[in-house]
Amino acid sequence: MGTGTNGAVRVALVDDYELVLAGVAQMFEHYRDRIEVVEIDVDASVTSDVDVALYDTFAQGEADGPDLEVLLRNPHARYVVVYSWAVDQSLIDEALRRGAAGYISKASTAAELVDALERVDAGETVVLRPRARGPVVGLDWPGRTEGLTERESEVLALISQGRSNVEIARLMHLSINSVKSHIRNLYRKIDAVNRTQAVLWAIDHGFRVEHRRIDSWRR
Repeated sequence: MGTGTNGAVRVALVDDYELVLAGVAQMFEHYRDRIEVVEIDVDASVTSDVDVALYDTFAQGEADGPDLEVLLRNPHARYVVVYSWAVDQSLIDEALRRGAAGYISKASTAAELVDALERVDAGETVVLRPRARGPVVGLDWPGRTEGLTERESEVLALISQGRSNVEIARLMHLSINSVKSHIRNLYRKIDAVNRTQAVLWAIDHGFRVEHRRIDSWRR
């Protein structure tokens, strides 16, 4: 039984990008009796308890990075769940080994996501791998209206952070050729010919991040 209103599961969304967070929150809109989304102030330390911290890996590294450990160490999150497109078995195993209570593919439907979070709240360890990939429903990300896929958007977000192709490949668990392919595709879509033009475009289209949400969990 969650600690939210009428037993709803209190969920904190952990990602730096407002559009990404809004998309995930929108998926819960028809499940407000079961999921209560808690807004975390990025300018202040986390002081309220939540049942689940949902770690969206968009442009902040996968489950084998240091940010997950920050959430796992924070006593205000009863459980931590990873929410990602990357579902390599090694990543799932590492997340669970470190103490995550769940690992959910972003190809999951809203109903599957809600059910998984309730099962985590009840004490289960839940892993949802992707089924046949269909259109993304409910999720959002910077550049979507301009035609960028979420993976292209994530690559552009990491470019905007000053990451090299090698770093992007490591963070996203992609081959360097896959990263280069994403870059070629997104450059074509935003009419850019180099990194400088891509970063300038990104700044004008919602990719600027003033604060990192994980920092509010670190303090």
